[in-house]
Amino acid sequence: MSGRRQPTAPRYIAIAEAVRDRIVTDQLGPHTLLPSERELAEQHAVSRMTARQALTLLESEGVVYRRPPRGTFVAEPRVRFHVGSFSEEVSRLGLRPAARLLWAERQQPSPSVRGALGLDDAAAVHVFHRLRTVDDVPFALETTYLPAELTPGILDGPDEGSLWAQLRDRYGITLTRSTAVLESIVLDDATSAQLNLRPGSAGTLLTRRTLDDSGRCIEYARDIYRADRTSFEVSENLV
Repeated sequence: MSGRRQPTAPRYIAIAEAVRDRIVTDQLGPHTLLPSERELAEQHAVSRMTARQALTLLESEGVVYRRPPRGTFVAEPRVRFHVGSFSEEVSRLGLRPAARLLWAERQQPSPSVRGALGLDDAAAVHVFHRLRTVDDVPFALETTYLPAELTPGILDGPDEGSLWAQLRDRYGITLTRSTAVLESIVLDDATSAQLNLRPGSAGTLLTRRTLDDSGRCIEYARDIYRADRTSFEVSENLV
């Protein structure tokens, strides 16, 4: 009896992998022009539809971008984050972080925010909504909730920079652990406009809780990142 034939990967996946390899091995910099659909089809002896599928896959991954009729180009590399302070993560990579305050106010928290921070019914929160940039490119919209009792006067502080630095330096809070849930989302029109993206672009919603050395939740945040320029590194000790 003959053995069952093993399925093979679709041709467009192999072509996409070949383009990825070329970008890496040839060290092609951002905005380098890549082969067209017609050229890829000829190189790999496939239809233009198959070549188009390969480029569409690479575009969805943020590896390339297309500017008809000029062609397909190498995209800017993603910024790789650990879960933590935006400013500190970007600075660690040798890039320039910045924050533009869109609004900030004292609020009575919603039930979900109150539960995340472990607050009683009468407690208030300080809320910051900021546009975060890397080398002047919009990367994320952050909405950060802090217990008002622990952060008196923070709304009168500087608009830019790291809130974590303020918590440590101004309020003497020792931050020890941050956990987050990441979800893939489609950006609405308003968020897309603020991040300089087309409506309906892909985004990443990061919901974060940060604890101090006593195990108390000090920060609850809902951050929306543009998916084409960011990635997140997650590691876990298995022992």
